[in-house]
Amino acid sequence: MNYLIVGLGNIGREYADTRHNIGFMVADQLVKEANASFSTLKLAAYSEFKQRGHNVYVIKPTTYMNLSGKAMNYYMQLLKVPIENTLVIVDDLAIPFGSLRIKPKGSAAGHNGLKSIEALCGGQAYPRLRFGIGDNYPKGRQIDYVLGPFDPEEQKELPRLIDHAVKMIHSFVHIGIELTMTNLNTK
Repeated sequence: MNYLIVGLGNIGREYADTRHNIGFMVADQLVKEANASFSTLKLAAYSEFKQRGHNVYVIKPTTYMNLSGKAMNYYMQLLKVPIENTLVIVDDLAIPFGSLRIKPKGSAAGHNGLKSIEALCGGQAYPRLRFGIGDNYPKGRQIDYVLGPFDPEEQKELPRLIDHAVKMIHSFVHIGIELTMTNLNTK
């Protein structure tokens, strides 16, 4: 079986450690733990590894967030990965920092990367791992918040949370989304 893991984020140093790039951070850790590495290919940084007989492909779109669906659709077609075997790792303002939730489908909820995926990959029925970043920002400052760095207290928690997200990805590949939701979603 083939699986495609899509870590959302923006390329460039100025975005490297921002809340909006948590998908890239999780993808980096997943690939590092697999002793694999990324190569820059068409539309994405790409990596692959085998785990328990499964082909796991990992991409970090280089299209910028707003065109993430272009890269995801390209690799789904190229690698022949069905939509139910994809997993999008995304920052989520609607859930508190520290909350990790995997779900089989859902709306874009205003997230431009997810809007692009919906438009180019066939709607809302694709699995996603929502990494809560909270909504602790003044009215009208959402863009500054998501494109800003995690605060020092959050930075202390990030390694543990990223490790848990990687564990959720492995579970998704090995036992499926339903059991992963039951066993590993956090509040």
